[in-house]
Amino acid sequence: METIVQIAQLLLALSILVGIHEGGHMLTAKMFGMKVEKFFIGFPPTIFSFKKGETEYGLGAIPLGGFVKISGMIDESMDKEQMAQPPQPWEFRSKPAWQRLIVMLGGIIVNVIAGVIAMIILTFNQGDQYIPGDVVQEYGIEALEYGERFGLQTGDIILNVNGESYDRMNDITSPSVFLASDAHYTVLRNGEELKVSLPGDALDIMSKDKEFSMKYLIPRRPFEIKYLDNQAYKDTSMAFNAGIEVDDKIVEIAGIPIKYIDEVKPALTPYAGDSVSLKVQRGVELLDYRLAVNSDATIGAILSSTIQIAKKDYTFGEAVSKGTADAFGLVILNARAMGKMFSGGLSPRNLSGPIGIVNMFPKAWDWNKFWYTTAFISMILAFMNLLPIPALDGGHVMFLLFEMISGKAPSDKFLEGAQKVGMLILLLLMVLVFGNDIAKLFGY
Repeated sequence: METIVQIAQLLLALSILVGIHEGGHMLTAKMFGMKVEKFFIGFPPTIFSFKKGETEYGLGAIPLGGFVKISGMIDESMDKEQMAQPPQPWEFRSKPAWQRLIVMLGGIIVNVIAGVIAMIILTFNQGDQYIPGDVVQEYGIEALEYGERFGLQTGDIILNVNGESYDRMNDITSPSVFLASDAHYTVLRNGEELKVSLPGDALDIMSKDKEFSMKYLIPRRPFEIKYLDNQAYKDTSMAFNAGIEVDDKIVEIAGIPIKYIDEVKPALTPYAGDSVSLKVQRGVELLDYRLAVNSDATIGAILSSTIQIAKKDYTFGEAVSKGTADAFGLVILNARAMGKMFSGGLSPRNLSGPIGIVNMFPKAWDWNKFWYTTAFISMILAFMNLLPIPALDGGHVMFLLFEMISGKAPSDKFLEGAQKVGMLILLLLMVLVFGNDIAKLFGY
């Protein structure tokens, strides 16, 4: 059921984004008097279609894209018969280069506008919740599986990230950290300042394990007893029977000072199945207890962290600024990742197709998360479509810019050949991303 919900969100997001992208091409083409023959969401076979004016509107059965067919344009339809006829005044090829350029950029522009608007609205409605950087520096970090693997230790205080200060916990764990050529943390460990260099394949490791963020690092957390286990059967809770109460703070176990939640289990483990002395703070009092420890090194109490969470609300003006910056930040991050991929610093296995994108959506329907993910995909679609690959909008833009600079348009034969090459490149990319998706499904 969770997968069905994710697939439904993907299909809805793609339908919206493809619709506005192709709509951007269609509206700009019609604005300049070009004839738009078809506007389809999805690829053939056709589920249904209708004609209004000169344009056939339809829905295809394969919901992984869409297309708009503009008369006199060399595109994926490869309509050689039409292109062999003399140019007509309503055709794409008959219009000035600057008009054709705007038409080709129309889809990209509306995708950017949609992504930015969605991010602005989300920022205004939700604000921000985050762990402040000074809290992380006060308590230090708890290194989990990948944190230890990367050379961090529980108790490290991260002073800066890649040589720069940080304001939030997210700045430490962001994928952008791993994209730096010399990715590292400067930490304070046992009073000594150290440089912890991150492995070159850190981003590959992050992308391979979708639970990476839960296995990397978290702030060290002071704690208190929030409630006692087995409320209905209090006689089985060692802590309750010893007289420990909710909101008490364990400050010492067997003479060992305890400040953070990660210190509790290791301190109790040597006494599993036996008993241990505890010192507990209750208000201003310090109380001594001795209680039995379960065989799994628990005492029948749930410990709750008391880490500070900051909340920031934004005025609409502030939301416009931050939402826009966040939207373009997503593009910049992916552009940097692609650059690192071409330079050999990042494996092509990180490219994801439809299966990978499905996993970006939440497993339970959440409109805020849906619109955030949709905004992210919209910005990435705009970026990917701008790549100078024939068959993509960016390929058309490249040839149009050449025409505008040189004053000479590439021949139709050249454009047809370039279109074929571009379609082959896209086909190979599709094979690669589908292969990556399938490999990840099987844990490779």
